[in-house]
Amino acid sequence: MSPEPLPPVAPDVLAEAVEQLSARLRKKLDAAIEGCAEHVVRAADGSLDVRFGEDALVTLRPGPSGAVTEAGQAVCTCLLAPRCLHRAAVLGAAPIADAATETEAMPETVTETEATSETTAGLPEPTGPVDGPAPVTTEAAPAPAPSVDTATPLTPAQVRAATALWEAAAEALSAGVTAGGAVVQAELLRAAHTARLAGLPRAEAAALRVVRGLRAARERGRAQRLGDLAGAFRDLLAGAALLASGTAGPGAAGVTRRAYAQGGSLRAYGLCREPVLSATGYGGVATHLVGPDGSRYTVSDVRPGGLARARGAGSASVALGGAVLDHAGLARGGLRIVGATVSPDGRLGAGRGVNATPLRGVDWSEEPASALFARPVGEAVAAALDDGAREADAPEAALLGCDVEVVGAAGEYLVVRVAGDGPLLRLRPAHPHPELPHAANLRRIAEHPGLALRVLGRPDLDRAATLRPLAVGPVPGEPYTLRLPEEWLGRADLGYDRLQGSHFPRGATGPGPVAPAAVPDPLADAPLWRVRRLLETGVAGGRRAVAEAGRGTDAAALLAPLRRAGLGGAAQLAAVLTAEADRRPRDAFGRLTDSSADGYARAWLASAVHLAAAERSLVAASWS
Repeated sequence: MSPEPLPPVAPDVLAEAVEQLSARLRKKLDAAIEGCAEHVVRAADGSLDVRFGEDALVTLRPGPSGAVTEAGQAVCTCLLAPRCLHRAAVLGAAPIADAATETEAMPETVTETEATSETTAGLPEPTGPVDGPAPVTTEAAPAPAPSVDTATPLTPAQVRAATALWEAAAEALSAGVTAGGAVVQAELLRAAHTARLAGLPRAEAAALRVVRGLRAARERGRAQRLGDLAGAFRDLLAGAALLASGTAGPGAAGVTRRAYAQGGSLRAYGLCREPVLSATGYGGVATHLVGPDGSRYTVSDVRPGGLARARGAGSASVALGGAVLDHAGLARGGLRIVGATVSPDGRLGAGRGVNATPLRGVDWSEEPASALFARPVGEAVAAALDDGAREADAPEAALLGCDVEVVGAAGEYLVVRVAGDGPLLRLRPAHPHPELPHAANLRRIAEHPGLALRVLGRPDLDRAATLRPLAVGPVPGEPYTLRLPEEWLGRADLGYDRLQGSHFPRGATGPGPVAPAAVPDPLADAPLWRVRRLLETGVAGGRRAVAEAGRGTDAAALLAPLRRAGLGGAAQLAAVLTAEADRRPRDAFGRLTDSSADGYARAWLASAVHLAAAERSLVAASWS
């Protein structure tokens, strides 16, 4: 019989349990955590038990939310309880609860980030995602929720909380994955909880992403990439530094809950739907819509349930104003909504006063959907990159539409060329899970070189010339294009619909087989990968590993190629980083006179921010 999963634990509960341990027990904590999840047994009263030998039994009794949010919900029978190693180990083996889960019962729909996860966060969540893009976030809106006044200046308490978070993050970065065990994570969780109490939800969310990333990396999770964890550290340090300076602008603190404003009456037409699957066990669907003025909206349904929930939600009823449509119908139909509530990022709320009536859907060649395919791809990606640079925790890139011609398969992606002698693009599955049809549909399309295709997807802003398609359709007026059923209204959702042989032209031939071309990749060609490897080395091995990389011939191999390529700024910042990592001043007795990780963290952050800006410019150039 497989063991029961441990319930999520609030960050402050875990941080307090670790803080109560003696120095001797803290050294044993990481070893004690290993294997705890394999011995979880559900008791008759619904509680979860983990036994340590004959004399110690840890019992968890989650609250209504399904998470352990109070210290009294985790008890141990040993004599040292609650300051015992057993209790702290079980809490440390459990997943970290989201902020929304800590304070209320599980709602019908919940926020997942990256993550990724977010939630990506795998979360992002992010948390590291299963793979692919961060999961779509959703939240129910029974009424317009109060929002934090983003124009209010930071209070002294918020500045102190941000300073403490910076110090904890700097120590975690200096330790790296190898030394970033439960004790280091607990300090970061305590600082995150303090930030939450001070009204800094964005900083708290960034800290939780780092903790989840550290855990996944130490567990050698297949879905965790060092690049994702390095990005999480960059976002956390940059946000904490800005808040701690006291000069943060409006919105830097973030909002505890997404604010829904009254949107009056509006019409929205379906574009496509996509499955949502996070690494933290949530699944569902997000249906994208567009208004007559080009405004983008989203109707989401994400709940616990994982893959089965993601697959089934595509045909589930739309919980919006009594609408009789399901998500499959909404993706190809429309809604007239009276009393709509809309969040700033376009999410439609399901309040009591909302009434929705189905409308006839519009083809992608009709307004307002056709405007998505009229904008040049280079311009659209440049705008998306600019939005992402302004907001470190901005949602995933907006949808992008274009007409392409299939070139052929090249490795794990499909090569296409934008119509009108546009750039070559890579099409990667929006979600590579084998039980979802994204990858199978792309393989089927790759069998038809020269096929004209209309694609709606999300640009991958971390890769050069890469698009993750959500839906495809025929190109009007092209003879060699898709032949989709009339009820599909000229589009196929790649995450739900499966393309068959009958959907492709028969008897017609394309312009002839085209050998798959290599898509130019300025990111791979530039020596910036050396800086990226240095930063990821610091995340993996900590400060000591960066210092080793900057000594002797390794320093020349790092800096000389950057200077030859004209990347003098990157070379200078990398040199400062390695020098700061190796700076350990000592007194006459060999004792450290400055053990702070502040200088090292600032040098690492400067190099990481410069690298991100350089990579954004190269990604933008690859779309032109």
